[in-house]
Amino acid sequence: MSPTNLPASPIIIDEKANPYRDCIQGLANQPITVVKLLRDAVNENPVVARDRDFGVPEIRDVVGRLVENRPRIAIIGGAPDHPAHLLDRPQALMAAIRIWEMGGVPFLFHVPVICDGTAQNNIGQSYSLASRNHTAAAVNITFEGHSYHAAYVIAGCDKSPAAVVAGLAAADHARAYRGDQAPVWAVFAPSHVLKGGEIPEGTRRMLDDIAASADAAGHDDLGSDIRENMRYILQCTSDEAFAGLLERARLLGLIDGALERRVLDQLATATCDSKGGICAFNGTGNSSRTMLAAFGLTPPELELLTDVPPFSAVAVGVDALFNVFNKPEYAIGNLLKANFANFVRIHNATGSSSNMLLHLPFMMRYAGFDVSIDDYQDVRTETPVPEIFAHSLTENRDTFVLAQQMAEGKNRGMESIYRILADLGVAMDLDAPTVLGKSWAERIAGLENPVDLSLGDASVIRATPVRKRSGVDVITGSFFENCAVKTSGMSDHLLSHFDDHVFIVRYYENEHVCNGDFASPDLVTRLIETDGVDEELIAAVVRRNGGNRVDMQSPKDMLAQGHLSFAFVIGGQGPEAYGMPEMFSPSQNLRHHRILEASSMLITDGRYSGVTKGACIGHMVPEAFTGGGIGYLRDGDVLRLNLTTLKLDWLDPVAFENGEELATDPRGIKERVELFEGRLRRMEARQCDIAASNVLDAIGNAARGIVPRAVDRRAIKSWR
Repeated sequence: MSPTNLPASPIIIDEKANPYRDCIQGLANQPITVVKLLRDAVNENPVVARDRDFGVPEIRDVVGRLVENRPRIAIIGGAPDHPAHLLDRPQALMAAIRIWEMGGVPFLFHVPVICDGTAQNNIGQSYSLASRNHTAAAVNITFEGHSYHAAYVIAGCDKSPAAVVAGLAAADHARAYRGDQAPVWAVFAPSHVLKGGEIPEGTRRMLDDIAASADAAGHDDLGSDIRENMRYILQCTSDEAFAGLLERARLLGLIDGALERRVLDQLATATCDSKGGICAFNGTGNSSRTMLAAFGLTPPELELLTDVPPFSAVAVGVDALFNVFNKPEYAIGNLLKANFANFVRIHNATGSSSNMLLHLPFMMRYAGFDVSIDDYQDVRTETPVPEIFAHSLTENRDTFVLAQQMAEGKNRGMESIYRILADLGVAMDLDAPTVLGKSWAERIAGLENPVDLSLGDASVIRATPVRKRSGVDVITGSFFENCAVKTSGMSDHLLSHFDDHVFIVRYYENEHVCNGDFASPDLVTRLIETDGVDEELIAAVVRRNGGNRVDMQSPKDMLAQGHLSFAFVIGGQGPEAYGMPEMFSPSQNLRHHRILEASSMLITDGRYSGVTKGACIGHMVPEAFTGGGIGYLRDGDVLRLNLTTLKLDWLDPVAFENGEELATDPRGIKERVELFEGRLRRMEARQCDIAASNVLDAIGNAARGIVPRAVDRRAIKSWR
């Protein structure tokens, strides 16, 4: 079979500099890597090679192309110790064949990708966010060090897609300054979706028995929590919830440690499909998939895969690059700038991860644009969007199902989302360019039915909004500058109930003690016996929150009704203090605890997993380690949350006792300064848990993406 859609004549990149022509060492060193890559591609894809009559070139052929300045394209994959990258190699080798066939020169390199699930709730989480900055640097170093023109990226999970975007965008920014090299072009092929597992029948029976035992022992809240979690597709996230639930059961004496271990082991065995992929929940992995497509960096054929893509789909991605070479308007920096506001709107409309409020300014600042979460909030405020994603892990509407629906032609992925939002009157910039060499207007022209109506309630993407309020909000307050709350992760009931609501602080210096409280059989007793909490304070809080009955003999009832509310504050988790680990485990324990979910919220200067649900506030700036007000809070403080005005305030304790609500800052109080100084010493000591090479030092804060100071200083361009 003869190759199709080949350029009429070889494409030569238009630039002054060509290191492979002007530096004999590169020309001598690199051709053998290309020949080896193409030899592997032929040997491991014999059918593709045979059908296309593809032969391995000689070294002199590679040398000739390098001297001519043909497109040098890096294929970037991830490490195979991450489930998302198990199928990278066959796709990478197909891309190599097509790049050579189109007249370019392919290279292949991989970056390490930390699995947030594996790192969860242990020291690995303190390396997780740091890995994003290191990966951006590694991508940039390799891309610039070997003078590549473009990238075909097999994008994985968690932070790595944002990291690769940032590394490539930084190269694009630097090349614009130097002026003698072409810009950077890139196309992204997000890793396939991981099919969710199922709880084995025998394991399900054991869980049913444990739930029944909880009911019989008077702990029906635990019984209902277990049954609720059994409704979810089996993923690492639901496993984490089961871990917390089973620990509660063991501490209540309902099961022993051996049964707890057996159930957890059986769940772990049944969780992941052998093909791997990005977990099917709408966490940071799939939010990053959405991000790449929304920025116009992903062709539809590669957007939502469930397996290794066919050669034809890989060819679409490679061909897209060749169609935009020598067109600066399609360089990665320009696509980021042109589609920034579009992505903010789509991020909100799809209920995506709150982690993107860290990654969005991170990518934009690496690209040279002066962006913070203030810009995010400006766009969100100027153009409110409804939620159009009916994503569900309990009703067969996860991302794997979304991918199946797209494969069946029942939606067109990102193009459907752009069409629906435009039809709903959202001010989408449809003139913005995409890597396909077309604007969004051109891509969605003629798309009259963005979602197959026959899907009905089974459709993940909805042409009719799921609800009016969506996305992530930026909150300000009397004792901090800003923080983030995932509005889409809260039910309508919680959004209403916690609007203009007060909470009693229970303070923690690490998440492990908080988890211990959540699992404790005497949790309610611990809460009402919190330092600084007495009957008068409880009565004042209950009445303030609409309760008309204060019964100290039944504090559990006041919690279950949501009138007695606690703010579980976990400080000292910020980027400079401890690498900004995810507080996912306590968030899952809160979400899957009927009493706590109805009454309480989590607050941290750390971050949360993208799949977090419930009342969780994170990314607090300034963090405790740098003198932020969160480090001055203590047990028994009262906080007021207003989700209408997006304010979270510390209320003066004396005034509150007298029936007044005075929003102020605890940092000026002498005894609070002494409290903070002790905490700071403990934070500094705890920081030594992390290898010095991975401490996040000399960085911008969470509102500015937690980027290195040099990146922060050079981000001076306007994205508007």
